[in-house]
Amino acid sequence: MKNFSTWMILSLDVIFWILRIIATYTDAMGMEFLIKPMDVNTEILLLFVALISFLFIAKRKIFGGVLYLVAYAGYFGVYLWNYFTATEGQMTDEYLNVFFSFIGIILPIITLLDLFLDKNRKLRPTDKKTDWFYRNKKYDIQKDERADKNNYRTL
Repeated sequence: MKNFSTWMILSLDVIFWILRIIATYTDAMGMEFLIKPMDVNTEILLLFVALISFLFIAKRKIFGGVLYLVAYAGYFGVYLWNYFTATEGQMTDEYLNVFFSFIGIILPIITLLDLFLDKNRKLRPTDKKTDWFYRNKKYDIQKDERADKNNYRTL
């Protein structure tokens, strides 16, 4: 995660995740909040899945972005589909829930696009366990005529 845009996208994901935690907590306690979860049990499961996917996204794994998109699209997409296919008599005035559902669909798409478009992930993968040695000229072993002929470096 070397790009500023990647940090900003992941921070927006975490802020939205915290907002969903607050919404779930207030609904479970019976308090009023701006938004209301559709199903509290599914929302709690979704919060844990999102937390796991954030860890994979921070490590720049495509699996985390796909997991995040599938989970959020499955949860918020069903709500949006039901809202827009409802007849006029069944529609409710839950515009904030619709707005936050759109955000819940758009954020994972942006995150996955950022993972796909990140060139540093494939061009220069880093491994902190070995890069300090292999990419540092300070630790090159100087040989002289008495030195053995073993290869100290494998690259």
